[in-house]
Amino acid sequence: MVQIIIMEITMKERKELLKRIEEIRQSRLIVYFTSDRSGPLAARIAPDAVRPLYDHLLSMDKVKRLDLFLYSVGGDVSVPWRIVSMFREFCEEFSVLLPYKAYSAATLLSLGADKIVMGRKAELSPIDPSLERTPLEMISVEDVKSYISFIKEKVNIHDQSALAEIVSLLANNVDPKTLGGIYRADSHIKLVARKLLTSRKEKMEEGKVGTIVETLTEKIYSHGHGISRSEAMEMGLPIEKPSTELEEALWNLYLQYEDMLKLCEPLDPELILGEKEETIESLSLAIIESREKLHVFDIKVEFKRRRQIPQNLQINLNLVLNLPPNIKPEDIPEEARKSIEQLLNELSTKIRPIVEQEIRRQSPEIDIVIKPFGGMWREIKEEVI
Repeated sequence: MVQIIIMEITMKERKELLKRIEEIRQSRLIVYFTSDRSGPLAARIAPDAVRPLYDHLLSMDKVKRLDLFLYSVGGDVSVPWRIVSMFREFCEEFSVLLPYKAYSAATLLSLGADKIVMGRKAELSPIDPSLERTPLEMISVEDVKSYISFIKEKVNIHDQSALAEIVSLLANNVDPKTLGGIYRADSHIKLVARKLLTSRKEKMEEGKVGTIVETLTEKIYSHGHGISRSEAMEMGLPIEKPSTELEEALWNLYLQYEDMLKLCEPLDPELILGEKEETIESLSLAIIESREKLHVFDIKVEFKRRRQIPQNLQINLNLVLNLPPNIKPEDIPEEARKSIEQLLNELSTKIRPIVEQEIRRQSPEIDIVIKPFGGMWREIKEEVI
């Protein structure tokens, strides 16, 4: 009951903040917030968010001004255009409100807004794409391009045969299919960035569009560079500074979601497992919210210790019943002997898995395997919480 009351109060506080921001902005507001909680389960901007976002848009019909409160460290670069073009069907003016991080795909999404409202802590980032080489290895498009530029400009190698040999070395480490994908990803993200910038209500000069796209994809060399609002303004982006009242409301709303998704709590598998060998936890990784609806993306995560267990582990149990000295086995009735043998067999069957489990538990730990499964968006009804 205490948990229910706390959640009701939290939701009420968020609804009041949403309403306050709408009143200040004279707009309608939708929140899209993805977790960047430290650990292996940070959430991403993903295609599956488009459907619940559409539900929120349908619940408010067409409005004059529509705002998207956005927090994310990136994701699928094919999604921003889908979100922006969908939002523009429901409003005359579209803006994004950034309290803090809006990196990579979130920066790309922001390019499609008529106004980018950035608080003092707000940050954009470069939008150079990365390709997944393996589940654990990403290849940055700009890293490949910079490798070639480094050879030409810094090492000062211009001989075509030498350059061909160097490119051959690159192809030996990165397969041609991936290199082709890098070229397509680079071309695609520049095209999307240009489409988003030119979708704005107030049109930009072509030269300005080209400069912004080039700066965000090529001229900022570190993908982790945080672009402040003053830097974004110098770049030519349509940045708007919020009033003191609006910035306070935006930051307080951010703190609500930060607490809801436990962003300040490191996801430590050892703490989650404790003395257990394995467990399953339910985690919330993303939120879409408006005054009408609330959607939460939940996922199940299995945590399991992986141990260095002896190969071909075989356990042979030979249970022997020691009789008192004054009793000989042949003196025991046959029925009793059968019952004793049956009991020993049953004990052996029950003891074997206990011994195996203890051997596994005492084997050296290699690591903890984290396996997510069953992620989905669910709508939370206020009366259910």
